[in-house]
Amino acid sequence: MDGTPLRVLIVDDTIVYRKIVKDILTSQSDIEIVGTATDGEIALKKIKELKPDLLTLDLEMPNLDGLGVLERIKEENLSVGAIMISSLTHDGAQATIRSLKLGAFDFVAKPDGVSVEESAASFKNELLSKIQAYRHSLANQSAQTKIPKVAKDRQRRLPKFSIKPKNAPRVVCIGVSTGGPQSLGEVIPEIPGDFPLPILIVQHMPPKFTKSLAQDLNARSQLAVKEAENSEPIEAGYVYIAPGGQQMKVKNLMGTTRIRITDDPPENNCKPSVDYLFRSVAMEYNGNVIGVIMTGMGNDGTLGCKLLKRKEATIIAQNQQTCVVCGMPKGVIEEGLADIIAPLDEIAAKITELALQSAPA
Repeated sequence: MDGTPLRVLIVDDTIVYRKIVKDILTSQSDIEIVGTATDGEIALKKIKELKPDLLTLDLEMPNLDGLGVLERIKEENLSVGAIMISSLTHDGAQATIRSLKLGAFDFVAKPDGVSVEESAASFKNELLSKIQAYRHSLANQSAQTKIPKVAKDRQRRLPKFSIKPKNAPRVVCIGVSTGGPQSLGEVIPEIPGDFPLPILIVQHMPPKFTKSLAQDLNARSQLAVKEAENSEPIEAGYVYIAPGGQQMKVKNLMGTTRIRITDDPPENNCKPSVDYLFRSVAMEYNGNVIGVIMTGMGNDGTLGCKLLKRKEATIIAQNQQTCVVCGMPKGVIEEGLADIIAPLDEIAAKITELALQSAPA
């Protein structure tokens, strides 16, 4: 964006949430509220009339719900982003994962408390953080359109290069945040069923949503994808996703490496945290690790990658051009920690190549 205010349409059938969101956005000088809508049909009319940059979009509404709005936006090729306002329920989590597949930028969970007002500060911080991330993504898209076509073609023609890991990997660990569910949906299903290593994932998400994400990925993948459970052994052929709102680490117990789920404090304001997982992986597996940092805002994962690099692990970072938000990979790249910088559509192949190079014959 060039400094002009971000134009936002608030879509929610609940007067309380319309007021809360309106009050939050009104306090920001770089945001312009262009209107409100109480259901999906009204929202679609106002999108065409007012041409907002972004919707704050409730999932559950009469006449046409949030998923229906996203489907119509896609069908009619309307140019507008959406941040979902989702309830902290099992059904809400499943619908939220579907909304991300339909093109929603991200989501914010409604406060899970008796009094909405008591949780307003947390909700405000989360919503403004997601809006800032959306603004960053628009700036990134704008920058990419300025790359000359010849340069883009030259990038596509560059030969793929191989790198042999210094240490035979025994595990893959992935850290991802904003844009993660969509990106994981392009990576995990592309990894073959005979993949010889376990995969550990930290995706920044609140409780309940990670289980729905795991179920969605499991249905589309050759590997078994699940939300990680405390004390379970780590096995090849499985993808373990850290539970939302908890920390995940690995620990050797009686000769078996197992997952430990804890209620330890957030790190980098994140729970689960990439650094928290990567630190334990570096201690348990030394340098026998493929570390992957993908799209996300902030710097969670940079310190963890530093620890892995000291053990001579192999680090893959997603390139800026294919990130929704490039904060997390950028931190790793700028620190000189990335052995491979790859576009999203090559990450699964790079992970597989590294793992199979070191697999026993």
